[in-house]
Amino acid sequence: MFKNAVGVIVCLIVASLSVPCGAAEKVDEAGIRGAALDYLEGWYTGDAERMERALHPDLAKRIVRVDPKGKWDRVENMSAMTLVQYTRQGYGKKVPVDERVAEIKILDVYDNAATVRAEARDWVDFLHIGKVNGEWKIINVLWVMKPKPQEAQEPTGD
Repeated sequence: MFKNAVGVIVCLIVASLSVPCGAAEKVDEAGIRGAALDYLEGWYTGDAERMERALHPDLAKRIVRVDPKGKWDRVENMSAMTLVQYTRQGYGKKVPVDERVAEIKILDVYDNAATVRAEARDWVDFLHIGKVNGEWKIINVLWVMKPKPQEAQEPTGD
């Protein structure tokens, strides 16, 4: 009976360690969501400081560009500095306000790491966000362009 009681106690302790504390979980969720929103909204508003706040300086943002001829796909890279410069230059501000999309979905959080799906008007980003020195920072981004809407077809007159 003693062995069973000890086994139950050990199982309860282990189970309690894997369940995050409610208050800490909410703070982390707010920090994760905040980093993702600083990233997307900073882009759209041309707020380079907000973009920079969201990014770790060692950010690696990558996209797989598919060769339409099927010969050589390639991976393109963007650094934190480049992304901040593009933001400062106002590329995101060119998107009309009524067309801006900034949808955030936290897919997973474990300890000091999170995976987030961030959807903008023209692309989808998969963000890896890490808690560095108490702040959530975007460290890696793999992104995919959304298909462009088809142009309205002209009637052929048939």
